[in-house]
Amino acid sequence: MSFCKDCISGVRHEGQPEGKIEQIAGIECYVATPSGDYPKDKVLLYLTDIFGIPLNNSKLLADDFARNGYKVVMPDILASDPISDEIFNSGKIDIFKDWLPKHGRETWIPVLDKVVAELKKTGVKRFATTGYCFGAPPAFYLALKGESHVTVISHPSHLEVADLEEYRDGAKAPLLINSCEVDQLFPKESQAIADEVFGGGKFAPGYERTYWDGCVHGFAVRGDMSNPKVKAGKEGSFKATVEFLNKYL
Repeated sequence: MSFCKDCISGVRHEGQPEGKIEQIAGIECYVATPSGDYPKDKVLLYLTDIFGIPLNNSKLLADDFARNGYKVVMPDILASDPISDEIFNSGKIDIFKDWLPKHGRETWIPVLDKVVAELKKTGVKRFATTGYCFGAPPAFYLALKGESHVTVISHPSHLEVADLEEYRDGAKAPLLINSCEVDQLFPKESQAIADEVFGGGKFAPGYERTYWDGCVHGFAVRGDMSNPKVKAGKEGSFKATVEFLNKYL
C-alpha cells in the first residue's frame, strides 16, 4: 500500500470551474450540473485522487462530464484532509507514510454510503463511478455493494489481484480501465492480469481497457497537455469514459 512520485506530480489545468460546492448528507461535494436537459435519475460519482476537491483539474473534468449530459457529484472522500497543493510536484513521497494510514476504507465508506443514500432520496436510481488513483477502491466498493451500475477507473492504485477477482465474482457493473505505459501502481503486468481476469468474456457485464502510450500515472487528471501523447491520452480516456457511460448507464 503505497503511492509513487507521479501521484503528486503533473500539470495544473487552467480554467474557471462552473460547478458549485454543496452539502449532501453533511458531506462537502462539488456538483456539476448539465446546462440543458439531462436524466434526473442518473448521477456520475467522481471519486478523486489524493488532491481531492481542491484540485482545479478535477473540478474542470467534472464540468466536462456535465457538458456531456451527466450530473456529477464529487464527494469529499479524503475526510477534509487532501494532500496539500504545496506538495504538488515536490517529489516528497515520504508524506504518505503518515497520510495513508489516516485514509483507510473506514474513512471513506461512510461518506459514500451517506451521499448515495441521500441522492436516492432525491430520485436518483442509477449511479456510475469514475475513480482516479485513490478513487479506484471506492469505485470497486460501490459496485460490489450493488450501488453503482457502471465503473470506470483510471490509473488505479491499491488494487491487488484479489480485488480484481472479487470484482469479477461479485460485481454486476461493467468495468472500464484506462491504463498507461508508465504506472508504478498499475504497471503492464497488472494490466495483463486484469485482461486475464476480466477479458475473453469472463466478466459477463462487460469489460474494456484502454492503453495510452507515452503516458504516466495521473495522465487522465494531471497530464501535460503540451505533450501530444499525453494530450491524446487524457482526451482519449475521457472520450472512452463518456462512451462507456453512454453505453451502459
